[in-house]
Amino acid sequence: MITVYCENNGKSYQCEPGTRLTKLIENEGLELEWPILAAIVDNQLKELGFELFVTHNVRFVDYSHPDGYRTYLRSLFFVLQKSVAELYPQYSLLLDYSLQNGMYGELRELENRDEEPPKSITLGEDEILNIKSRMQQIIDADLPFTRKKMRTFEAAQLFIAHNCPEKAFLHTERGKFFTTVYFLAGYPDHFYGPLLDSTGYIKKFNFESFSRGFLIQAPNLTKPYEIVKTPYQYKLFDVFKEYSDWCSILGVKNVGSVNSAIKKGRATELIQIAEALHEKKYAGIADEIFKRRDNIKLVLIAGPSSSGKTTTSKRIALQLKVLGLNPVVIELDNYFLNREETPRDSDGNYDFEVLGALDVDFLNKQLKQLLDGNRVELPKFDFAEGKRTFRGDYLTLQENDMLIMEGIHGLNPGLTSQIDDNMKYRIYASALTSLSLDENNSISTSDNRLLRRIVRDGRYRGASAEDVIMRWPSVRRGEINNIFPFQENAHIMFNSALIFELPLLKYYAEPLLRRIAPNSPASVESIRLLKFLSYIQELQPEEIATVPPTSVMREFIGGSSFSY
Repeated sequence: MITVYCENNGKSYQCEPGTRLTKLIENEGLELEWPILAAIVDNQLKELGFELFVTHNVRFVDYSHPDGYRTYLRSLFFVLQKSVAELYPQYSLLLDYSLQNGMYGELRELENRDEEPPKSITLGEDEILNIKSRMQQIIDADLPFTRKKMRTFEAAQLFIAHNCPEKAFLHTERGKFFTTVYFLAGYPDHFYGPLLDSTGYIKKFNFESFSRGFLIQAPNLTKPYEIVKTPYQYKLFDVFKEYSDWCSILGVKNVGSVNSAIKKGRATELIQIAEALHEKKYAGIADEIFKRRDNIKLVLIAGPSSSGKTTTSKRIALQLKVLGLNPVVIELDNYFLNREETPRDSDGNYDFEVLGALDVDFLNKQLKQLLDGNRVELPKFDFAEGKRTFRGDYLTLQENDMLIMEGIHGLNPGLTSQIDDNMKYRIYASALTSLSLDENNSISTSDNRLLRRIVRDGRYRGASAEDVIMRWPSVRRGEINNIFPFQENAHIMFNSALIFELPLLKYYAEPLLRRIAPNSPASVESIRLLKFLSYIQELQPEEIATVPPTSVMREFIGGSSFSY
């Protein structure tokens, strides 16, 4: 008999070697608030079919846990793939990028080397209903997800036979002897994380038409097994779509093609093209502001953590100077309330993420005074003392001056409620990558930003990768509450993602992640990120050296010509 310690209830259980986790749950009557979906075994995420042969430390997870949620999504997407393959074998399925409303995808003509990129198919209501109905049939049948380790060239042949050439190319280029293949009633796929034990674990989903394709929706983390309707994010969708189409035109629509380009010595070319696109976008935003300079007096820039909004504000400021305007930056951090007035969260800790942590009335008073042509003394917040101070820093706006404010609440109407909306220009900045691993495995924009933050904080803020990972859930909650609800208020969205940045970040992030001890609570996430990075070909120092000093990536890796 072997001993299994369960973290959920602090109890130890005796079981026979080879016992599946599902059997242990059944024998011991183990339950969580919601149905168990997966397990973290010795800090490694495993499917419930995992067999126990030695002593283990186990923590079961349900839908409310991020790893349970991701396991549910992967399995739901596999059911979608199986349904489309059965109903419309003449098309390929592309799962492109995640919106607040769900994962956006399209059906496309099968890849034809004479016509790039493949054409998207506009789905009608009949096709939407057919796919949704077939998905529900597969779920109701409670079919098992199985896995098999295969030689990579055999797996690649299998993927090609099922119209997934990008997946075959990725694994062939990866250069591993073996590849793990998951099966659903004979249909193969690969995921960089485990699946549910069977389709019957999927209790809720929605599938609806959107733009040229569809949205597939799962319950959100806060309300398991309930589909929460949210407003459609058309501006965000347009930015994702533009980036996706642009990557396809360049022939770097997925990680496999980026890896191939790097191996062929095209890394510097990719860097130059991506940076040129950014420069064009910065100039375009400045031109829009300049056209409306008679009305616009205040530029507000917001974005989530590690979105590159600081560099974005500096690059736009440079472009405005080229046009003859003089950007004047006001730092929102200087308008924090004194520490004793700061609101607290549910745990009794100071909550610096909410709008109420800022002295909004005082900010608006000073903005109005400045816009009326008056001279004001700007505050300086002393973070060590937790108090606002004044140090003789006076400001009067001149004719060509343009106020710029950058911060997480920039798009929240409550921040500048006393200023005429016609005088504002709002910019949302984030790393909205729509590169994918292959046809059916998209890359999370949150993971992209997390890697940026791990690299930056490790190099400049004295924080280990473990520290960053442990703080990340709190950062994400702040974004969900204070930034994402106001994204669509932006006049324009700037996508700070760069097609070469994952190979760049891998060079810096991988060693930091490997320093996390196996028994650390951050180890589960570090293992997941390392597995994800294992699919990516990293840049070499001589290639990294060609990244310009004004690049947004210099905000994270160093070597910027801007001061932060």
